[in-house]
Amino acid sequence: MQKRLNIKQAAPDALKAMIGLESYLSKISISETAKELIKIRASQINGCAYCINIHTQDAVKNGETNQRIFLLSAWREAGDIFTEEEKAVLAITEEITLIHQQGLSDQTYSNAVHFFSENQIADIITAVITINLWNRVVLSTRLPIGQSLA
Repeated sequence: MQKRLNIKQAAPDALKAMIGLESYLSKISISETAKELIKIRASQINGCAYCINIHTQDAVKNGETNQRIFLLSAWREAGDIFTEEEKAVLAITEEITLIHQQGLSDQTYSNAVHFFSENQIADIITAVITINLWNRVVLSTRLPIGQSLA
């Protein structure tokens, strides 16, 4: 595999801005569980092994079960393993991550309004966009699992 750039060295201000998004997201009212589900699911869709590795470990540290992590890619078929609120978050995650297909649908947005305030929906959208940004940086630079980005 060809060696690629180190984003910290090549664009330190961009990395600083990305870390600023993470700092913002660390303070939002969405549960840690929901944040990790967003990160894992988007990373699964994008095929980002680096991020899947980090965020499944973080999820387990935060009390997530192996069963739910194993079933995450099939959350729609997993019955009541995921709450209705979590399913709303996962639907948003998938539709934004796969934005080229249809974008965030009116149906998914309307469902989310039943569980979350406008501010929380904005934060969920921001969390999805942020992990997609990280996935794209990691995949574009071919960052190996275990190597630090920062």
